[in-house]
Amino acid sequence: MNTSPGLFDYENRMEKLLQTRSGLDRLNNLMDWEMFRRDLEETVKKESKGPGGRPRHDVVLMFKILVLQRFYNLSDEQTEYQINDRLSFQRFLGMTLSDTVPDQKTIWLFREEIGRNGGVEKLFARFDQHLSGQGIMAKEGKIVDASFVEVPRQRNSRKDNETIKSGGVPDSFAENKPCLRQKDVDARWTKKNEENIYGYKNHVKTDRKSKLIEKYEVTDASVHDSQALESLVEAGDGELYADSAYRSEKISSLLESKGISNRIHEKSYRNHPLTEEQKASNKEKSRVRARVEHVFGQMTNGMKEGLYMRYIGVKRIVAGVGLLNLVYNMIRYEQIRRLGLV
Repeated sequence: MNTSPGLFDYENRMEKLLQTRSGLDRLNNLMDWEMFRRDLEETVKKESKGPGGRPRHDVVLMFKILVLQRFYNLSDEQTEYQINDRLSFQRFLGMTLSDTVPDQKTIWLFREEIGRNGGVEKLFARFDQHLSGQGIMAKEGKIVDASFVEVPRQRNSRKDNETIKSGGVPDSFAENKPCLRQKDVDARWTKKNEENIYGYKNHVKTDRKSKLIEKYEVTDASVHDSQALESLVEAGDGELYADSAYRSEKISSLLESKGISNRIHEKSYRNHPLTEEQKASNKEKSRVRARVEHVFGQMTNGMKEGLYMRYIGVKRIVAGVGLLNLVYNMIRYEQIRRLGLV
């Protein structure tokens, strides 16, 4: 039965929503969002254009919108719509029905701004510093792995694909600027388990105990997992766990030079199968290494296919993946604190 709206209907509805204590609410109650303000202000600083014009939205509010976007893997258009439509999103952002919601163009411009100026890397480092200060990052070992980040597939001619693969830009793209803006000349094709994949890779180093991401590297999908290892590991990592794709003499020497214990899976070769002892060792290592799969599982399942992105070009993907890894760390941090895991 329809009734006339009352004076306190909005407050009552908000109170009911608050009682559900969704993951979004728990994250919002735990996080000190102001820790990011200084980095955000420095990244998106703009010169004064004189009096008049619409005032800029608060940078922390805009950053929280990007967190929402990665939390639910929303497009800019859907982000604007869902903020207008969902009371839970408004509560997360500290907005009411009387507040103006940033439109999709404003959201796009803000993300572009922090992506161009290295802002995402600064924000990731800021939160990593916070985690270290909380004593959550342990020194018991690290796990390295990579996952594909798929993007919309391009429909190019064979000749254009050959030019792109060699690192060039096809003449037909260069001569047509609107066309070029819609073409990804940085993504690459690769194949895994007979499946063709187009896009990039998210290479991560995670803390063995907490499953938090400490460092990451973004490459195109054709780059072998092991090629990003050197930029991820550092002295003090203790033990390093990884699957057999990372096993090589070069990597073994690298780890030894940094004083890191090698816990990478043994690899079999033609006419040289694994011994029973090596199989047992790999099984034991898998108990630890498998923890990194939970990271990518959260991104895929908990964050609504977060490893699929709609962006075009490596610069935007680097920013998007950085935000994805940062928001994952926020979600994991909330779980750790709530469940008392550390």
